[in-house]
Amino acid sequence: MKKLFFLSFLFTSFCDDLQAQTSGQSRHKHSIRGVVKDELTGNGLAGASVFIPAINAGALSNEQGSFTISVPDSVRYELEITSVGYDKKSVTGTANATVHIKLSKTSASLEEVVITGVSKATLIRENPVPIATVSSIKIEKTIESNIIDVLMKNVPGLNTVKTGPNISKPFIRGLGYNRVLTLYDGIRQEGQQWGDEHGIEVDAYNIEKAEVIKGPSSLMFGSDALAGVVSLFPNVPKEKDGKLRGKFTTEYQSNNGLVGNGLRLNYSNEHWSYALRGSYRFAKNYTNAVDGRVYNTGFSEKNFAALAGYNNDKLSSTLNFTLYDNLQGIPDGSRDSLSRKFTKQIYEGSHDDIASRPIVTGAELNSYALSPLHQHIQHYRIYNNTRYIFGTSNLEVLLGLQQNVRREFSHPTAPTQAALFVRLNTVNYNIKYNTHYFSNIDFTIGVNGMLQNNKSKDATDFPIPDYNLLDIGSYVCATWKYEKWTLSGGIRYDVRTMHTKDMYIGPNSGNGFHKQYFLPDTAGSVLQFPALQKTFTGVSLSAGATYKLTEKISVKANIAKGYRAPNITELASNGLDPGAHIIYLGNSNFSPEFNLQEDIGLDFSSKDATAGISVFNNNVQNYIYFSQLTDGAGNPLTDAQGNKTFQYQQEAAQLYGLEASLSIHPQRLKGFMISNHFSAVYGFNKNNNYKGKGVEGEYLPFIPPAKLLSSVSQEIKTKSSFVPSLSVQADIDYNARQDRFLQSFNTETVSEAFTLFNASVSTVINYSKKSSLQFYLQVNNIFNTSFQSGLSRLKYFEYYSQSPNGKLGIYGMGRNACVKMIVPF
Repeated sequence: MKKLFFLSFLFTSFCDDLQAQTSGQSRHKHSIRGVVKDELTGNGLAGASVFIPAINAGALSNEQGSFTISVPDSVRYELEITSVGYDKKSVTGTANATVHIKLSKTSASLEEVVITGVSKATLIRENPVPIATVSSIKIEKTIESNIIDVLMKNVPGLNTVKTGPNISKPFIRGLGYNRVLTLYDGIRQEGQQWGDEHGIEVDAYNIEKAEVIKGPSSLMFGSDALAGVVSLFPNVPKEKDGKLRGKFTTEYQSNNGLVGNGLRLNYSNEHWSYALRGSYRFAKNYTNAVDGRVYNTGFSEKNFAALAGYNNDKLSSTLNFTLYDNLQGIPDGSRDSLSRKFTKQIYEGSHDDIASRPIVTGAELNSYALSPLHQHIQHYRIYNNTRYIFGTSNLEVLLGLQQNVRREFSHPTAPTQAALFVRLNTVNYNIKYNTHYFSNIDFTIGVNGMLQNNKSKDATDFPIPDYNLLDIGSYVCATWKYEKWTLSGGIRYDVRTMHTKDMYIGPNSGNGFHKQYFLPDTAGSVLQFPALQKTFTGVSLSAGATYKLTEKISVKANIAKGYRAPNITELASNGLDPGAHIIYLGNSNFSPEFNLQEDIGLDFSSKDATAGISVFNNNVQNYIYFSQLTDGAGNPLTDAQGNKTFQYQQEAAQLYGLEASLSIHPQRLKGFMISNHFSAVYGFNKNNNYKGKGVEGEYLPFIPPAKLLSSVSQEIKTKSSFVPSLSVQADIDYNARQDRFLQSFNTETVSEAFTLFNASVSTVINYSKKSSLQFYLQVNNIFNTSFQSGLSRLKYFEYYSQSPNGKLGIYGMGRNACVKMIVPF
């Protein structure tokens, strides 16, 4: 009956649209015309970008600020308008009418358009789901080592677990790893997400916009979106004027000598669009006041992407290819016990005495050359996005193929032999039908999922078995708008199967390490991974409402149930991950995680200020986490190289907290702004055995501390046409003391409070009458503060119980002066 209802609904919608198209109505192309002006002077703005996300169409304003965009239907569209030196703005435009747009220096983030997890572009203030956007202007102005750190500085409630400057894993409201789903242009980012030191394989210079959903409210993605979604949108050609356009980005960061260069080339006419993009970033070891240069934290990252697309009144289709190639250092934290200078491993197994390793020379610490012990990560992606418009409805189809190859080299006596060598192939599919059906209701019906094959290649360490995975889910979502109300909700059903075969591991006489054995010749090996056949199912639900109390104030409420199947590491791991320096032990009896999250929010927006507060409560059934194993005396269980052993556990858990923001930008003080973002989350293990025991088991691991980000900025007008204005900004990044941590089995330690001060200057330089560039100068951690974030894994890279200076573990990055220049052409 469910399938019959689904097919009947789909067929009825299709027939209604087909009838509308054949009823004799005119199908001539329509246009949205408008003009973009400076709010203060009233002058037209040339070169402003006007984009319609719903149909992937846009235009640039001419010298008078005018623009024209061809659209397939005479309906209302949400327009996104951006211009260098001005805040982004979103307005509603109707075909065959003229839109007048005024841009100012004040921010109204609640008016920004979001498209992740909704049937069509929706204003943030109307969306009941807790969601935040980060615009291209914010991404370009925030100078960090990777894109996830950029988002963390702009989205309260988003944190990162770090393993050095270029490895950051997103955590949303205290939950991370496979609970946060990362999307790249709508396709699931599928690498080896289970690893602590496995980052996000994307080109930071090519990300134009990001959206962050907080919690399981989005039903369009299924398992692994239990904590939320980080959606990254790469640059796509928008201006259909038949001209070649481009953008060159270059930057330098003083702390680790990071050098980065990126180039975009776009061409688009009325029907065809093409793009080529590439970047190259490399850095040496970073430094701080406690550790000096931190050995083996450098990297060398290369990216390439290409796009070809076609569109007409009804059809738009793009074929995309991306390549990510990263050589990444693997810090292990080994040191000389007296001098605290970093040492390096040169022997294997029992021949390797941690206390007798040689000290790393100054030349090695200051070199861009990576240690022979490093990671090599490659990620290939080819995919097609196609949309076909039926009247006021449309059908979207996404098909993609990804391959992730990860090699981790940790054998000093055989540096070309990979210890970990895994290849993950993923086929992604996503089909959804969006329709404006009746009575102001928008429906989205879809089915999506993936097929995966993960295989170890020529390796010596095998933390996880080879496996095959099949994932499929179907959903229906609806949004209803009437006067001051917006209601949204839906339901989803998922099935995931995972299959492994018996996997035998034994000695490799050729190199003295280990290798995989295959039936029938398994003599001398052991069965490290017994065959596993698992099927997980789950139902996800979401329902929410937004009520506009006044033109300035909106109230939101949402309740959502999420589902996540255990990943391969949690189920079947049994071995060393050499890059993480962790021995993982899984449990094949784990059940899926389910959570129920309630959100209540209040948003305020005026010409002088914007503010918002969101309170959430999240109860998780079968919460999976890992804790360190110790011997009878409480000492960590380690191997000869000091790698610690962690075993996965499963309990009930609760997380609750809030996020608040306040931005003041008085109209009378043009260009002045004070911005504040606050977040706090608390996490508890609900097992009654831990009740009241605090750090001895009651608190969940990796819970971020309360955090406050505050900034003051001012734009200063000049009389120079060469440099018409300067924007100066000062930031305070305060992280509270975290004494609610999982101390049991030495899993975590207390994290002291710290405050970082940052400052920046930015400007637009008009180096000719028609050409300009953007220039940024930023200094992070101005006072060279020594700090350890509780979410930094490097904090726990320590082999001794005490040290001469009283400092244990590795500290975060010290003062860092950054220069960045963006040249559009």
